Amino acid sequence: MGEPGEGGAGSEVGAPAEGGGISLHNFCASLGEHLVHFHAMRLRDSLFLWVGEGPELGNLAVAMCNPRDSIPASSLLFGDASDSTSSSLAQRLASKTKKQIFASYNVRNTDSSFILLVENRIKEEMAAFPDKF
Repeated sequence: MGEPGEGGAGSEVGAPAEGGGISLHNFCASLGEHLVHFHAMRLRDSLFLWVGEGPELGNLAVAMCNPRDSIPASSLLFGDASDSTSSSLAQRLASKTKKQIFASYNVRNTDSSFILLVENRIKEEMAAFPDKF
């Protein structure tokens, strides 16, 4: 992978999603005292985004735009229902991309200012590598 804090891609596999394949994109960042890893898997009409500090999938949420509401609909597929971080992240990314988003946030720090750093890092990567999202 790229150096912590750099926007470099680690491993990238697969054909472009337009061709029906799966596109994988990994990156990481040093945010505060945390080294956070990101794994994006782009499918034809959706995106799976995993965010974490280690190999854990503790929750998974999905969100998608709804033509009758300005806020994307979201649901927690599994995990702790009292933690809405993954659902909120999925909603905000669905609103930005207009795609169905599967999101899994697996960082112990759920402080709103830290989550904003995480989201900003994702947006930076989306701007640098739009074909991966």
